[in-house]
Amino acid sequence: AVLGLARSGYKVPNEYYHKHYSTVEDYVKSLDGNLHDKKYTEYSRLIVALTSIGKDPRDVAGYNLLTPLGDYDKTIWQGLNGPIWALIALDSGDYPMPENPEAKTQATREMYINRILECQLSDGGWSLFGGTASASANEKSDPDITGMALQALAKYQDIPEVKKAIEEALECMSKQQGENGGYLSWGSENSESCVQIIVALAELGIPLEDER
Repeated sequence: AVLGLARSGYKVPNEYYHKHYSTVEDYVKSLDGNLHDKKYTEYSRLIVALTSIGKDPRDVAGYNLLTPLGDYDKTIWQGLNGPIWALIALDSGDYPMPENPEAKTQATREMYINRILECQLSDGGWSLFGGTASASANEKSDPDITGMALQALAKYQDIPEVKKAIEEALECMSKQQGENGGYLSWGSENSESCVQIIVALAELGIPLEDER
């Protein structure tokens, strides 16, 4: 909600953001900085939200919320959402990759990019468990996850492998788009799927009028 308001251009009272940040500080302190043992998107989405309102996620009640994203294995544990949102979070403020002394494998941006590319499905897009042991043999791309993956990769279009993957995903999403312009996710047409693709196109610099 905070990210949406910050991006909207709507005039939001400063008190709202002040109260939000105060609540976040109390929450982080109550957990001793450990937002979740498994789901590291808890860190990523808070980093994105705080960055959007001009707060530094590297010092929230004395805790650096970026540090967990330096742990490659734990960040990718929950599926493709992990590396996708780690990249989005890191790039939201052009933050340097944090050093995590407790990590078995120290992460790099390149490792997260490669993980996303490794999970690309044969139809060109991505799904939550695509490319992993949890995926079914006939796994089909999902517009929500594909849109998010494109957002994460958008800043790395100068890498040939990334550019190729992006073009394949755009073709896949073009084929999946319904006659009315919408998308199905998990069998249901919904606004979020449209939103993720719109944000992806905006990040990629592609106009919404693109014939695809």
